[in-house]
Amino acid sequence: MANAPVQRMSQLMAKTLRDDPADAEVLSHKLLVRAGYVRRTAAGVWTWLPLGKRVLANVERIVREEMDAIGAQEVLLPALLPKEPYEATGRWDEYGPELFRLQDRRGGDYLLGPTHEEIFTLIVKDQASSYKDLPVILYQIQTKFRDEARPRAGILRGREFLMKDSYSFDLEDEGLAQSYALHRQAYQKVFERLGLDYRICAATAGAMGGSKSEEFLAPAGAGEDTFADCPNCDFAANTEAITYELKPVDADGVPALEEIPTPDTPTIETLAAHLGVPASATLKNLLVKVDGEIVAIGVPGDREVDMGKVEAHFAPAVVEMVTEDDFVAHPELVRGYVGPQGLGEKVTYVADPRVAPGTSWITGANKDGTHAKNVVAGRDFEVGAYVDVVVVQEGDPCPKCGTGLRLDRAIEIGHIFQLGRKYADALKLDVLGQNGKPVRVTMGSYGIGVSRAVAALAEQTADDKGLCWPAEVAPADVHVVAAGKALQTELALEVSEKLRAAGLRVLVDDRAGVSPGVKFTDSELIGVPQILVAGRRSAEGVLELKDRRTGEREELTVDEAIARLTTA
Repeated sequence: MANAPVQRMSQLMAKTLRDDPADAEVLSHKLLVRAGYVRRTAAGVWTWLPLGKRVLANVERIVREEMDAIGAQEVLLPALLPKEPYEATGRWDEYGPELFRLQDRRGGDYLLGPTHEEIFTLIVKDQASSYKDLPVILYQIQTKFRDEARPRAGILRGREFLMKDSYSFDLEDEGLAQSYALHRQAYQKVFERLGLDYRICAATAGAMGGSKSEEFLAPAGAGEDTFADCPNCDFAANTEAITYELKPVDADGVPALEEIPTPDTPTIETLAAHLGVPASATLKNLLVKVDGEIVAIGVPGDREVDMGKVEAHFAPAVVEMVTEDDFVAHPELVRGYVGPQGLGEKVTYVADPRVAPGTSWITGANKDGTHAKNVVAGRDFEVGAYVDVVVVQEGDPCPKCGTGLRLDRAIEIGHIFQLGRKYADALKLDVLGQNGKPVRVTMGSYGIGVSRAVAALAEQTADDKGLCWPAEVAPADVHVVAAGKALQTELALEVSEKLRAAGLRVLVDDRAGVSPGVKFTDSELIGVPQILVAGRRSAEGVLELKDRRTGEREELTVDEAIARLTTA
């Protein structure tokens, strides 16, 4: 904020640390704690100290400006929400253990909001009665709550986090497409202003529901999402959203199914070695329970099953791995030798599209120490449903052009959904159309992880010395460092006031009894873009200006330094 008071480090409620926190695994966690931006309050719950709050506020400001620019209207909804709307949409149960549930003193059920589709829908239902009231886009920047089983990575995966969520309400699908496009463009502007490297990737809708869905991902080693992009075309997608085309083949000429003895070969590796065939020639059959019912999942033996895709396909049903007790209860299932042929009606068989009709496999014969070869899909067994469930690998063909895909890790910083009428149907959101008849409203939902964006920026921009913020989100424009002597401190405070008067945000290290070396180290750790040092030539009125990112230095007079910084 222009003309804000100079922030003196001698008065700043923040202590820098020399060592990484013992529980820190990722760079952003280490540096945000060490530089005095955040402190842990409980598992997955964080306190934002003054420097961190400034960065967070800058991200909020940029998000707010770009949302306002597309005509969105800001509101603020409660975090404590009644059960009934979420029960009406099914999400009271679908969210499962991630939902914070509580009761008031009268026994009424409430939740802490993980996301607010239901409540926004009810607001529009209350406020909009006619087609003249639409389209409308509403948004808020507010704390969300999710009971993560394993909160980790500092503010990247917490149980409490700050999010911008917005919702569009339109009469027609064409209007929804326009609102979606507006958000997509606004998000691009937000992330470009923040200085984030990002990719727009096709994604699955998950528990949110709806049709079209895209994620904004910031490539980073600390990311928990894996995405694929094509070096030859514009295809990019979260690996969970990549599907493989079903391509039936001609099985004419494949000999009849034949059982072969394969003692001591309960794994794909031992089977392939015993028979001298590649793992890709074998059919792996993974057994799971879906709401307690056994389901077998068939994939080529050289591929792994992506349980995230499996869970997404069967959601909201609960998916679990089978146990020893399940094999006891189902003697027809022979551990290590399960094959899809002859499983019977008690077991549902789902297969990856690579197990297409006509493909021939070596697989279990449902007998101990025995496999079968020439087992043809569609001839010797039937597939109940085809679902792309394998883990995408580097070099898999691009669904768009066939070129080998590249894989990378990333942090999800935004997600946009064309929800359609899922929530409007559940909560009966109608307005009167031009013909006087009710029209069911169609919706979009759009989120930006505001606090996650701070962590993503730290991950992408930090170096071996510390944080290195882009100018628009930094906690200050310039960090003035007084090397230590009284004359140097006097000059540092004087120039800080002049910079403030010129409209810059200033952090000045005026701490007494702290060595110049510690102050210089802290200035690099804190990561303000420009560092201005009142050092050895202070008596001459000469300062040293250092660019935090490039490390370039130059000596300037006070007037020159002010001119340089105010015109940068």
